Amino acid sequence: MAHLLGGENLSVSFATRTVLDGVTLGIEEGDRIGMVGRNGDGKSTLMRLLALRSTPDSGRVTKRGDVNIGYLDQSDVLDGDLTVGVAIVGDQADYEWARNPRIREIMGGLVSDVDWHANVHALSGGQKRRVALAKLLIEDHDVIMLDEPTNHLDVEGVAWLARHLKSRWRANQGAFLVVTHDRWFLDEICTKTWEVHDGIVDPFEGGYAAYVLARAERDRMASVVESKRQQLVKKELAWLRRGAPARTSKPKFRIEAANALIEDVPAPRDSMALNKMATARLGKDVLDLEHVSLNFQGGDGGRKLFDNITLRLAPGERLGLVGVNGAGKTTLLKLLNGEITPDAGKRKQGKTVVTAVLTQEVKELDDVADLRVIEVIEREKRSFNVGGREFTAGQLVEQLGFTNQKQWTPVRDLSGGERRRLQLLRLLVGEPNVLMLDEPTNDLDTDTLAAVEDVLDGWPGTLVVVSHDRYLLERVTDHQMALLGDGKLRGLPGGVDQYLELREAALAGSTVAGGGNPVTGGGQAAATAAAASGPSEAEKREARKTLNRIERQLKKLDQEEKKLHDLMLKTTEAGDFDKLADQNRQLKDLTDEKDALEMEWLESSELLGG
Repeated sequence: MAHLLGGENLSVSFATRTVLDGVTLGIEEGDRIGMVGRNGDGKSTLMRLLALRSTPDSGRVTKRGDVNIGYLDQSDVLDGDLTVGVAIVGDQADYEWARNPRIREIMGGLVSDVDWHANVHALSGGQKRRVALAKLLIEDHDVIMLDEPTNHLDVEGVAWLARHLKSRWRANQGAFLVVTHDRWFLDEICTKTWEVHDGIVDPFEGGYAAYVLARAERDRMASVVESKRQQLVKKELAWLRRGAPARTSKPKFRIEAANALIEDVPAPRDSMALNKMATARLGKDVLDLEHVSLNFQGGDGGRKLFDNITLRLAPGERLGLVGVNGAGKTTLLKLLNGEITPDAGKRKQGKTVVTAVLTQEVKELDDVADLRVIEVIEREKRSFNVGGREFTAGQLVEQLGFTNQKQWTPVRDLSGGERRRLQLLRLLVGEPNVLMLDEPTNDLDTDTLAAVEDVLDGWPGTLVVVSHDRYLLERVTDHQMALLGDGKLRGLPGGVDQYLELREAALAGSTVAGGGNPVTGGGQAAATAAAASGPSEAEKREARKTLNRIERQLKKLDQEEKKLHDLMLKTTEAGDFDKLADQNRQLKDLTDEKDALEMEWLESSELLGG
């Protein structure tokens, strides 16, 4: 593969803190890289350096002369005085850009609901983000770098972006680097993962699931990680193995390796025990909405947001809500919490119900801005019971990623992700028995999300989660419902996949037309046509033969690897480090051979449809 760009000995420091310390890495043709790490560990800094948007304190970034880099920053970069159309396609007439099916598809996927003639400054934050993403994607770039591209995208938008990036180039052409906390997205599009931590970058083969497995194995062999972190990673692995059906299509060798690590790990949560505890705390009645209707403009004749919907929450129920933007997900939480009175129908609440809502705003912490993190929690209580386990305030704060030093940080000095974590902690220590979370993954990194999920696993109460993060929804809720923008609430026995199918069917049956965005549905038609054409039967037969051959080779390599590990253990005990170095080189060669075969396996598997 041809080299596109790279960084040599990159170092960056802020005040007394070193963010990157002598990092060397490169991006090749065909690379599909996801970047993960804790908030503040340098992911965005590294991306800006590689995109040539900033300069390191030492080291250098080089690129091949003809390489064109496209970069999406987290901040707004569009000229607010331009109209949406001009911001995206410049001075091109509609007929000029509309002849290009790729541009039509991008317009339909990202900005079909945005007023083409509105000024950019009049758009919402989410609309500006989608306009900037559309502008970037219609351009021709050799390398695309996206910093949190899934922010402000709904479940449908995230799925569209994943499809686009997977099909944008041939397998050995182009490259992209993505920073995101959306773990489904990482698993869907990436073949490599970079973990940024402690000033260095560790590369892993595969998407998020493969990264979690490899990191657990790395930590196990090095024996340097605390038991708490090991348990969290193993629990995450247990979910990856036992979770949604789509996630079990991983290669056999990945599944067998995961099984070996998680064979003694219990299910993420004991649903029967939690339901029993929840019933004891809540009684039989929780929250009901009966035949509720609500107009968008509060009963003044506007569009109907809800039309005669009924929703009954049971003790210990774990419900996930998905829906198109503007369909009323946040409003539904406010109805359940009694903050809004419906135009018709009624709300019923059990006598023992204590609700708590995690909103999308973090202004709720303004009243404690001068307090330290630990003081905020201790002001509520000094000890807490979570899932039958007793925690001190310090232990609970530490479980959600606040180190001893961070516990004494004033709230006003916390980052966005840290404020979000404290916001959730403050709700939990109030011991509600009905918890409603509105987009809880905003500003949280993947490690923190795993810690939050671990806390929620042991929380005995009724849980309602609104999120575009399908990984989180499948992980912490037991069933999902959808708001499709037609005033109705629909159950989703098939989960998020069923929601996407419903939306695709709805879009296929309608034509986007009129005075807004001049997109006529060509992108959808093009996507449907592309899906209709696939590999021939002869190609499928060849792919099946390839899979069988590779699996035999991998089985043989697994046996060789096990023998080599045993030899290395004996060599270590004998103290023969020269021999150990030679055996380590053999192990690396073996690993490289396995990685190449695994990639070939994945390519053949994709040809057969996963």
